[in-house]
Amino acid sequence: MREALRVFADSFEEEENFFSAPPGDAYLRRLLSDGHFVLLAAKSDGKVVGALSAYELMKYEQERSEFYIYDLAVAKPFRRRGIARSLIEALKPIARDAGAWVVFVQADREDEPAVALYRSMGVEEQPLHFDLALD
Repeated sequence: MREALRVFADSFEEEENFFSAPPGDAYLRRLLSDGHFVLLAAKSDGKVVGALSAYELMKYEQERSEFYIYDLAVAKPFRRRGIARSLIEALKPIARDAGAWVVFVQADREDEPAVALYRSMGVEEQPLHFDLALD
């Protein structure tokens, strides 16, 4: 998990976000044991070079769920090798086995490689995203 956090921080250039207040071991154990959270890692020579985190969202209108890919990153030297696609493909049977009917992901419009990958794998929608402050 900590190696995956490093891949996310480096790939997103968000050192402060990922390491200013890192989660403790007990928190990470609790997160990783939660049946509604998935972390997948791709390794090369024993080192994590790609990671995907996803959450299962239980639905209320039917007895089913959706999986939301929260973060997906591949270390720069390992990009363009199919690792991101392989991580997504590895998530699909997990989602299917959990009773999900879809996996979805958001991408920043300016992140052209991510947008191209997701377009090649699914149907594009144009939702708006709003962060609502808690103060």
